[in-house]
Amino acid sequence: MNKIFFFSLVTFLFFSCSKKNENSTRPSTAKINSISIVIDDQLWNGIIGDSIRNKFASPVEGLSKEEPQFDINQYPIHVMEGFVTKSRTVIVVKIGNENYFKINKNQYATPQNAIHITGKSISDILDIIEKRAPQIIKSIQEEEIKSHQLLLNDSLLNPLVIQKQFQLRLKIPKSYSYALKNTSFIWLKNEFTSGNTSLLITQLPISVIHSNDNVLEKVIQIHDSIGALYIKGKDATSGFYIDKSYPIYQSKITLDGKLTYETKGTWRLKDNFMFGAFINYLIVDSKNNRIIFLEGFCYIPSKEQRDYMHELETIIKSVQLN
Repeated sequence: MNKIFFFSLVTFLFFSCSKKNENSTRPSTAKINSISIVIDDQLWNGIIGDSIRNKFASPVEGLSKEEPQFDINQYPIHVMEGFVTKSRTVIVVKIGNENYFKINKNQYATPQNAIHITGKSISDILDIIEKRAPQIIKSIQEEEIKSHQLLLNDSLLNPLVIQKQFQLRLKIPKSYSYALKNTSFIWLKNEFTSGNTSLLITQLPISVIHSNDNVLEKVIQIHDSIGALYIKGKDATSGFYIDKSYPIYQSKITLDGKLTYETKGTWRLKDNFMFGAFINYLIVDSKNNRIIFLEGFCYIPSKEQRDYMHELETIIKSVQLN
């Protein structure tokens, strides 16, 4: 009898592990910047749901119109199977016997963030969400950039022109074409029915930024001078500039192992009705005594901008310097 029990236990464990491995190798599915929240309706319709929405559907920084950081889809706990477990980001929130938080990579599908939040009480769950939200958001954002880069790999512009001119590589979709190209500057543009997106590439002497500079003011100065030279409307005087009446966000990050200043905000054409969102990167390339200037911006007057800007961010974050 013991032998039969032992054999049954081993068989169960074997098939359980096999099923888990099989599930984790399934390709995940979801639109970019979407999250599946698995939580009972009672919790979702109360202060826990409010907290989740406040953290994960807060406005994206730098857009000229308010749009949520992530699209949220809520499902009750009993549907924690099938298509829900294939989502690229799954957050499971429930009441339990212990306070528990964990981010599992590729638990049910690949690539995936499966985030588990369990609290003994509503206040415990709220406390976990408050403390862990920045970590969760960072993990989701990193995964969304990687997933978007994989989508771009299907059809890329020939990189040799940019590589030869600026000694760097970018994964740019074939939908982009050269709007302007000279020995010191490249403007790539993707035109579609509802508007367009653009990429700007140039390089500057490393001396343009000093350690005691106000970096934000310097970025605005550099941006506006480049805009005055190259990005104009029908009128030659309608230069491209950063509209300081909108919030401007700046942070220090690392791209390809190098100090980078990331700036987000709203651009405008002088004496013109055109405006939109931009995301700008100044990469400090000390090895080659230069600063790489990379910027993405969009003009999409009748549609939401978030996912277009996410694509531009994804392209720029694929940068590799020679």
